[in-house]
Amino acid sequence: MINSRSLDDLLPPVRQRVDRFLANAKAQGIDLLVTSTYRDNASQEALYAQGRTKPGRIVTNARAGQSFHNHRCAVDVVPIRHGKPVWDAKDAVWQTVGRLGKEAGLEWAGDWRRFREMAHFQYTGGLTLAQLQAGAKIA
Repeated sequence: MINSRSLDDLLPPVRQRVDRFLANAKAQGIDLLVTSTYRDNASQEALYAQGRTKPGRIVTNARAGQSFHNHRCAVDVVPIRHGKPVWDAKDAVWQTVGRLGKEAGLEWAGDWRRFREMAHFQYTGGLTLAQLQAGAKIA
């Protein structure tokens, strides 16, 4: 199973935006830890099982092949404060992180109405998941 944290596993147009995002966060004094970039189908299916057929809370609604992580278009991050991750979605740092991601050209899942994910950012080049699954490439 592959659940990468390497920025090298992102598609080049995604990587460019993520690099800008991380640099802008650093310039604002925010240290971001990348927790996930590319996931293979086995890793995605294991995450989907969490909170359903395996212990833990539900962390995704995407099955294998249905996540933008599977298509190398997404990154998950968490701010680090005093050496500890800040997972609390109510912490004000997330609004700044979300704004910085959007300014870098990424879509922020913290804006989603359903299944908000503060840590998730993606760039799809305007392509849908169905188009990516059919082999379309982000320019």
